[in-house]
Amino acid sequence: MRSQPPAAVIPPLLEVRNLSQAFRLPRLWPFAPPRVVHAVSAASFSVLSGECLGLVGETGCGKSTLARTIMQSPRPVAGDVLLLGQSLVSADPVALRLLRRQMQYVFQDPFASLDPTWRVGNLVAEPLRVAGDWDRRRIDGRVAELLELVGLDPARYRDRRPRELSGGQCQRVGVARALALAPRLLICDEVVSGLDVSVQAQLLNLLEDLRREIGLSYLFISHDLGVVRHICDRVAVMYLGRIVELGPSDALYRNPLHPYTAALLGAVPRIARASRDKRARPARLTGELPSPLAPPSGCHFRTRCPRAAPICAAQPPPMRTGASDHAVACHFPLSGLPVSAAPLEAAYC
Repeated sequence: MRSQPPAAVIPPLLEVRNLSQAFRLPRLWPFAPPRVVHAVSAASFSVLSGECLGLVGETGCGKSTLARTIMQSPRPVAGDVLLLGQSLVSADPVALRLLRRQMQYVFQDPFASLDPTWRVGNLVAEPLRVAGDWDRRRIDGRVAELLELVGLDPARYRDRRPRELSGGQCQRVGVARALALAPRLLICDEVVSGLDVSVQAQLLNLLEDLRREIGLSYLFISHDLGVVRHICDRVAVMYLGRIVELGPSDALYRNPLHPYTAALLGAVPRIARASRDKRARPARLTGELPSPLAPPSGCHFRTRCPRAAPICAAQPPPMRTGASDHAVACHFPLSGLPVSAAPLEAAYC
């Protein structure tokens, strides 16, 4: 079961303030207007020490771009990122390199993120050598400790190459490598999306154990709402580069405030309840995700929203916070209406 979220009085470990990212594309012809991809627009949230914050949304909404921008690769076009109270955006290269030790990335594809020609021991030891530690005895001891921490026997796996491992084992190696410099925060980008359900559960339990044993915090990116509900204390919902809802996991799943969140929850199959759940489901999403090259004016979701009104096209909705720190960016939130989407059944226990 998920642990209780940390007390609100604890200062945030990570603060993201109005972060924006955009990319300029080549012109189609010499005198064509410039083309700019608006990948992330004024995203703001925080991650507390020991907390797991989930980031969900459709493919192409900007989740991975936001995560890479937090890592300053690439640098944002606007906004700020504070880690342990220190700005990553204004930090000089030396200070940024030191701060990055406290925040590490675990990639979606474990096979693509590991050099196929290297052995597991060298892969896990690489961050230590990059950080300037060349003591072989100390490195060997640390590698053995990390492999044991993620549930891999050092004697069996140290000399293997990635092609000799399963997807779950490779992802454990990726987690071990990310933990080499003892970070405070892991950014997990779709880390279980390519794994079998049983292997997913094992890796999620590993992440939970690490959070409990060494006090890790997570920014957990996923499109699987069942996985997010299992592991995350709070959830941020992203649509076309904007955070549209943010709140405690239980509150968001039981009573979504944004029409987009309600539609996402309504699209999840509920085999166990399908025959007896008589409550009305929210309207399904229609149309395609608009292009970030030309996002809709005002509220980005208005072109697919059944509740859209003229004000939605005129101005973007502000983020408003209600009870239990449940915030939503919508001119016509679902607050006060009957809950139309049944709570998701827990996918893992």
